[in-house]
Amino acid sequence: MKKKPTAAAKKNSAPWGARLRGALAGMLPRWPGRDLAGALAGGGSRDDLPVRLSNRTYAGTRNVAVRELGFDQPLLWVVVALLAWGLVMVYSASIALPDNPRFSSYAHTHFVLRHGISMVIGVVAAMVAFQFPMRSWEKMAPWLFAVALVLLVIVLIPFIGRGVNGARRWISLGIMNFQPSELAKLAVLLYAASYMVRKMEVKERFFHAVAPMAVAVGVVGMLLLAEPDMGAFMVIVVIAMGILFLGGVNARMFFLMALVVVAAFALMVMTSDFRRQRVFAYLDPWSVEHALGKGYQLSHSLIAFGRGEIFGVGLGGSVEKLHWLPEAHTDFLLAVIGEEFGLLGVVVLIALFLWLTRRIMHIGRQAIALDQVFSGLVAQGVGLWMGFQAFINIGVNLGALPTKGLTLPLMSYGGSAILLNLVALSIVLRVDYENRQMMKGGRS
Repeated sequence: MKKKPTAAAKKNSAPWGARLRGALAGMLPRWPGRDLAGALAGGGSRDDLPVRLSNRTYAGTRNVAVRELGFDQPLLWVVVALLAWGLVMVYSASIALPDNPRFSSYAHTHFVLRHGISMVIGVVAAMVAFQFPMRSWEKMAPWLFAVALVLLVIVLIPFIGRGVNGARRWISLGIMNFQPSELAKLAVLLYAASYMVRKMEVKERFFHAVAPMAVAVGVVGMLLLAEPDMGAFMVIVVIAMGILFLGGVNARMFFLMALVVVAAFALMVMTSDFRRQRVFAYLDPWSVEHALGKGYQLSHSLIAFGRGEIFGVGLGGSVEKLHWLPEAHTDFLLAVIGEEFGLLGVVVLIALFLWLTRRIMHIGRQAIALDQVFSGLVAQGVGLWMGFQAFINIGVNLGALPTKGLTLPLMSYGGSAILLNLVALSIVLRVDYENRQMMKGGRS
């Protein structure tokens, strides 16, 4: 009778390659998510999948759950980078202001501390705004628009609205001065997006679709021009028109409306003496008539860029911020960046804003593709807001556009601007979060 081979005999008769793998398997630990010892031993689980490379077949590894990001982290980090860079530049541009008799009672860190407080408040508000689903923002849009209108009226009341340099645009809240026009940008954006969703069935009938929205923007415009704040009005008009266009209104009639809007702005410039002087100063800022008048800011901004050359004079080395360039920490922060970081710094900054705008628009298109029209229009409206305002500020600083009081988003000094910029971007992140939830098969 033939004896059955023992376990030891079987082991000794196994191929030497199998014995080697078995020995290595005994010495190697089991790593989380990947059973390397089992793979070397030739064993596997029912989750293992074979992988074929060329003419060889290798044992697969166990399926590992991939951690999915809840929202667009590159977008978040670009925003953080712009905020951090802006904080440093506000400090650099404002550190010498207390040497001016006008700011003699302020500490050298006065503006950067207030800017930092505004950023903290903005981050907290953004975190709260992110918690609201987009259907809640759609319901709140008309009410938020009504609140913005009320605040635009209140800011015009004497002893309530705070005036600076002949403009009454701020309401003092103690820790910060709130600018209702910044809230109006977000309110009009949300209202226009919800309006287009409600008017989808008549979007090809131009006057039925556009006339009510035009009246709403016209009312906001009259209140803004009474402050006056033509820059904010321009941004709001671009946001509203962009959302109408992206929402699908009749293209030929839209471009006709765009021509009417351009003609209206041209008429406002022609009928306003100080706006007309700004245009003439922009055309020739170096003339004797304008160099010490309306062209003073622009001429010193250009000097700052000239001093910066390719690589800049170094952080903190700007001369123009030493009481030569007015509002260096607000509207003309880019000129200080150009002087201290040179052409290279300006190119990097422009690239960041281009990427930011493009990424926001992509998130909006993705939402529309998922049949979330309101969310998509809101995201694209924020992209138009950030992109257009950055374009205007950069153009003004470089002398490519007439001087206009618009801050550089996320960077210039200004409490309410930083606050509303962060809230708007948190809404975009919420849109992206809901997009990802829907693509995974969940509910928004």
